[in-house]
Amino acid sequence: MIRRVSVTSVTMSAPSTSEGGFHRAAVIATMAFLTLVDLFAMQAVLPSLTQRFGVSPAAMGLAVNASTIGMAVASLATSFLSRRLDRRFGITLSLAMLAVPTALLATASDLGAFAALRVVQGLFMACAFTLMLAYLGEYYSAQDSAAAFAAYIAGNVASNLVGRLLSAAIADHFGLNAAFYTFAGLNLVGAAIAQASIGRTPRMVNAAPAAGSAMEALGTHLANPALRASFAIGFLILFAFIGTFTYVNFVLARTPLSLGMMQIGYVYFVFAPSIVTTLTIGLLVRRVGSVGAICLSLALAGTGLSLLVVPNLAAVLTGLVLVAIGTFAAQAIATGLVGRAATSDRGAASGLYLASYFSGGLAGSAVLGQIFDRVGWGACVSVIGLALALAALFALRLRAT
Repeated sequence: MIRRVSVTSVTMSAPSTSEGGFHRAAVIATMAFLTLVDLFAMQAVLPSLTQRFGVSPAAMGLAVNASTIGMAVASLATSFLSRRLDRRFGITLSLAMLAVPTALLATASDLGAFAALRVVQGLFMACAFTLMLAYLGEYYSAQDSAAAFAAYIAGNVASNLVGRLLSAAIADHFGLNAAFYTFAGLNLVGAAIAQASIGRTPRMVNAAPAAGSAMEALGTHLANPALRASFAIGFLILFAFIGTFTYVNFVLARTPLSLGMMQIGYVYFVFAPSIVTTLTIGLLVRRVGSVGAICLSLALAGTGLSLLVVPNLAAVLTGLVLVAIGTFAAQAIATGLVGRAATSDRGAASGLYLASYFSGGLAGSAVLGQIFDRVGWGACVSVIGLALALAALFALRLRAT
């Protein structure tokens, strides 16, 4: 267990100067990047993986996104057990163990083995992710926590960009196996940074203690209308995000766009604007409120979605930029709503949200993959648009709670 100390005796590990604050934010963003870099990196090489295993886009997309199964399960389990887990040890061990299934992807002989290893990756990623969120909430004062979470979100967005670009570049020049080994190495780097930088600040007693059993907490949260709506929003956001950024790779690789692997990697610079916009989403929330900000973000994503069916690269790239900005912003706001809506055991509420969120990713991969294979990209985009509209409706319901 991490020892507790009086709030009055707490001193932050980083000095309260701009230089110290920048260093601390850089470490947090780097940890976020290294925790989730494996999650979406394989999407940039989906066409090559499809050729390696000789399967359909839907089957390969589901296998690559099987990591969300592990993430959904581990997010929920870790949130209920987190009060017994040492943060630094848990994060370090999770990232070190993550390197094992990541490296073993190079040896996967069939699609089933590949998917199973992705599930195991998801388990370790979610353990590190959930414990890191708990660490940020416990170790930083209310004044510093907003900047800490913003840095963490920015690191997550960067992992979407750099992870895809890196996997495409390495696979294009050195082959798929080299990409797997490179990401295994990054996992070990993350474990080393976690061991060196996490847990040096004494734990702050700024969170209400959890009461009751895990099942009681589960029942309390599921009976909360605001939390139920937030869980649904999270599910639908990743449903749309996964559906868009998984199967658009095949659209980019096929005629009339006909991009190569490295060119598809460059496409993911569309995430770059989201790094900035996600950090500034608080300004929009203060102006129009959380519900209004979610609806505006989803509307922006929907606008971008309409451009993805245009057979023109500039239009598709613009559409992807808007979808990324809108979905990342909506997800960031929804995550904050969970903490405010939970009346007790916020860790368990966050775990339920993450489980819903990652379950939406799996559902998006499975359902939209079948639609893509059987009907086509246009129908796939229509269903994604429906998911965004439903998310907006659930957001509007928050006003009545």
